[in-house]
Amino acid sequence: MTDRMTQTPSGRVHLVAIVGPTAVGKTSLGVRLGEALRSGDWPVQGAEIVSADSRQIYRWMDIGTAKATAEEQAAVRHHLIDVVAPDERLTLAHYQVLAGRVIRDIWDCGLLPILVGGTGLYVRALLEGWTIPQAPPDEALRARLQEEAEAHGAEALHRRLAAVDPAAAASIDLRNVRRVIRALEIHEQTGRPASQLQRREPPDWAVLRIGLTMPRPALYRRIDARIEAMMAQGLEAEVRDLIERGYGLDLPAMSGLGYRQIGQYLQGDVPLDEAVALIKRHTRRFVRQQYSWFRLDDPDIRWYDAGDLDIHAVLADVRAFLAQP
Repeated sequence: MTDRMTQTPSGRVHLVAIVGPTAVGKTSLGVRLGEALRSGDWPVQGAEIVSADSRQIYRWMDIGTAKATAEEQAAVRHHLIDVVAPDERLTLAHYQVLAGRVIRDIWDCGLLPILVGGTGLYVRALLEGWTIPQAPPDEALRARLQEEAEAHGAEALHRRLAAVDPAAAASIDLRNVRRVIRALEIHEQTGRPASQLQRREPPDWAVLRIGLTMPRPALYRRIDARIEAMMAQGLEAEVRDLIERGYGLDLPAMSGLGYRQIGQYLQGDVPLDEAVALIKRHTRRFVRQQYSWFRLDDPDIRWYDAGDLDIHAVLADVRAFLAQP
C-alpha cells in the first residue's frame, strides 16, 4: 500500500461497518461513501473497503457471490476478496488477522476503512475481538461426524453437542451442521467446551455500525431480481468453469448459495428452473439467519431504510463520527 497518501488522521483507528442482509445494497453504499470522502473538508482523504464476506474470499467465484464489479473496485479499492482458491481454507482466525492488519494500514495511510459484508460471524468476531480456540482442522474427524449426521440426522449430532457443550448448542442452529461439527471438533481436540474457550477482547477502535434494511417483501423482490440477473450474467457458466478447473461440488466453497443448486442441475438432479427457484428460496432463508446476527433492535447499529436511503444523512453521521476522538 505504498502508493497511497501517508497523512495519518489523529486519534485511534476509526472504522465504519456497513451490515445487513444480502442484496440490500451494502456494497453500493460503501462505494458511494468512498467516493464522497475524496472531496470536501473531510479529516480523511478517502476510504477503502474491507470485505466481510465468507464467499467473496474465493477466486473465480464472482457472479454467485455478488462481488463488487470492476467499476466499483476501480472507484474504491477493495480488500480481502479473491484471497484463496476454492479448494483452500481461510479460517476465521486468519481472517481476523488479515482484516485487522488491513484496517490499521488503511487508517495509517490517512483513509477511512469501511467494513462491508453480510457474514455475521466475520463481522462480530472482528469487531468484538473473539479469541478463536487453537484447534486445527481434523479432516478425518470431520468426515466421521459428517457421516454420523447423514446416517442419524442433524438433530442427533446437535444432541451430542448439547451433552458436552450446552452453551454452544444453544447458540448454534441444528441445521448448521458445519458449525456443530466444528464445536465438537474443538471439544475433541482440547477436552474443553468451545464456548469456554471463546473469549472476547475488542480492539481499541472507534466503530460506527451502519445497518441497511427494508421491508421483507421488497427485499425478497430485490433478491429474486438479483438471482435472475446472476443467471443472465452467466452463473451457470461460472459453475461449469469451476468444475472444469477441478473444483468438485463437495468442496465447502461450492456449497454456497447458487453454486450448490446450479451444481445439482449440472449433475442432472433437478431441472434448471427448479434450481433457480431453490436459490431464491434458500436465499430468503439465509436472510432470516442474517437478521439473527444483525438485529433491528441492536442499539449499536444505526439502521437506514435501503429503499429510501438519504445519503446526506449517512454522510452527516460519518462526519460526526470522524469528529470523535
